Amino acid sequence: MWGGRFSSAPAAIMEEINASIEFDKRLGPQDVRGSLAHVAMLADAGIVEKADAARIAEGLRQIAGEIENGEFQFSRALEDIHMNVESRLADLIGPTAGRLHTARSRNDQVATDMRLWVRDAVDDLDGQLAALQHALAARALEFAGAVMPGFTHLQSAQPVTFGHHLLAYVEMFGRDRSRFVDARRRMNECPLGAAALAGTSFPIDRHQTAAALGFDRPTANSLDSVSDRDFVLETLSAAAICAVHLSRFAEEIVLWATPQFGFVRLSDAFSTGSSIMPQKRNPDAAELVRGKAGRVIGALNGLLIVMKGLPLTYSKDMQEDKEGAFDAIQTLSLCLAAMTGMVQDLTPNLPAMRKAAGSGYATATDLADWLVRVLGLPFREAHHVTGRIVGLASEKGVGLEKLSLEAMQSVEPRITQEIFTVLGVEKSVRSRVSFGGTAPANVRREARRWLRKLERNDRAGA
Repeated sequence: MWGGRFSSAPAAIMEEINASIEFDKRLGPQDVRGSLAHVAMLADAGIVEKADAARIAEGLRQIAGEIENGEFQFSRALEDIHMNVESRLADLIGPTAGRLHTARSRNDQVATDMRLWVRDAVDDLDGQLAALQHALAARALEFAGAVMPGFTHLQSAQPVTFGHHLLAYVEMFGRDRSRFVDARRRMNECPLGAAALAGTSFPIDRHQTAAALGFDRPTANSLDSVSDRDFVLETLSAAAICAVHLSRFAEEIVLWATPQFGFVRLSDAFSTGSSIMPQKRNPDAAELVRGKAGRVIGALNGLLIVMKGLPLTYSKDMQEDKEGAFDAIQTLSLCLAAMTGMVQDLTPNLPAMRKAAGSGYATATDLADWLVRVLGLPFREAHHVTGRIVGLASEKGVGLEKLSLEAMQSVEPRITQEIFTVLGVEKSVRSRVSFGGTAPANVRREARRWLRKLERNDRAGA
């Protein structure tokens, strides 16, 4: 279709490196949507006869059906999705098909197709993230009072609740959703009509095509319209951050499922065995989520590297924006589905969590806080006194709550029997009533708030 300037066919290796239909064929539905909006505008603007536009639209709708039903025959010789669709249109309606490409270029066409595809993908990911948040919040409400150790440096730090831990990820995934929403808002401008790079002399109505395709407005600069893929980069950035959050949670599930931790059990549905060790139960779903995060991060890095040295406007390098983005979005979608399944599936071992929460002198901070609150010690002095008491308990091989009052008074004589009201792990978590703290009452309130919010959003989107 571009052969008028050339007297011979491209070399076989040129065809090999140039063709993109193997991967950009997934833009077929978006390509047809863009073409339908474009030809309707051409007819309304009097650029194409309405009868010709009607024939083109009819052919495009037939092509859309063939693509949806898996009947469309993609040809590598036609390079890309745009030429494949246009060639099939010519088969269906003859030379009139050639009028469709009036006042546009493959440059603005692919930029539009890709925005439509990424926008659709973001909407799907938002729904999956909401489902994961709902699963987490429901389990958080269920286990709002289940005590477990909270960690810093992967060392026992202070007791928290399992529900509070799960709600931490609800917050993270909420921010992930907001990043995708921001990216969607910025990408929601339509490049169609920018043509190759300079706009067109035809009296087109870019606002009409933008509105027809659900965009807020047309892009304002024709050079920028065809030359940047920052909307893909921003989406991949949000996807990479989300994948990191999934990976961190997956790593915790891997640790928790070990006999050494024993905090949770995944059912057979999300575990695999060993070909040689019959006793093994491997948390492979979690491990794969952890591993696949690298693919999403790699897609972002790869496209950043592709784009970093490109002058305005379009260069063929930008064909490399698709495979990585397609793979990253598909990978993230799979990981979200797997993580949602694991959250709904896992069974916490509450006695093991409770026992671990009491190890490592996790209520030492409660002791220090009591010294400040009741005896009026400066916190740094209370910290020093508590450290000495922890040392005594360690020497005797007992927990703080089992250390005698006399032993504590040998370090600080003013300590009274009241100290034992704050040293148990359940007492510790109940006392953490500050906003955002781990007190079970807080956790129940936050879990219910999230569930109400997510259910309202579900109804609003229905």
